[in-house]
Amino acid sequence: MRLTLAEPNYLKDSVSIISELVNEASFKVKANSLELIAMDPANVAMVVFKLLSSAFTEYKVDQETDLSINLTNLKQILRRSKSSDSLTMEIEEDKLKITLEGSSKRTFFLPIIDIEEKEQRVPDLHFPITVKTKASIFNDAIDDVDVVAESVSLVVEPKTMYVLAEGDLSKAKVEIPSKGDTIIVSDTPDKIKAKYSIEYLKKMMAASKLSDDVTIQFNKDYPLKLEYKSVDKVFLSFILAPRVEND
Repeated sequence: MRLTLAEPNYLKDSVSIISELVNEASFKVKANSLELIAMDPANVAMVVFKLLSSAFTEYKVDQETDLSINLTNLKQILRRSKSSDSLTMEIEEDKLKITLEGSSKRTFFLPIIDIEEKEQRVPDLHFPITVKTKASIFNDAIDDVDVVAESVSLVVEPKTMYVLAEGDLSKAKVEIPSKGDTIIVSDTPDKIKAKYSIEYLKKMMAASKLSDDVTIQFNKDYPLKLEYKSVDKVFLSFILAPRVEND
């Protein structure tokens, strides 16, 4: 296996984001992509990552390989990369060898670890609501309501999405109409409302580094799916369990 990236930020930014949710994970090096599916330790959030072979300047894979890595350690090494560096990954003596080449050549070796966990599968989810908007619009809405509460309610009526939060004394409401940069597709005339953790959302929203746009899907008392992608390069999506209200 020998994988070379001329733009290391695709991997650097992705690992930085994923490591906020997951500490150890297994990458699958497949014929056409580097992939990861992992759950956070609390089983609240899932992350699905693909870095396509078309993002690499060299992508040589003789056979499908599993790489189980401590993501915190990997993040620390990738932080040393500059956007002008080339980054090469190989396996040498049961370690992941990472070479950064720019004005100097730096080589790092990371242990490949054993992770005892069942293979994760992406659940088959069906959503009546799909909202496509600028990642900055969604980020600003979550940041706005974060000042009053720890959880947020997403509400969609046919032509508008509302981002709502309610604290002990304060309330916040952001209205995002289906126009301009925002497209709302709804299969139902009903109002759909669900509640999610802002703490988790803020970690996921960091994926706006990878894509200007975000696709948001959810349903009543049902997981939320956020999807970020850069065509022919990288795909990063998240599934977040709802906060079910008992009233």
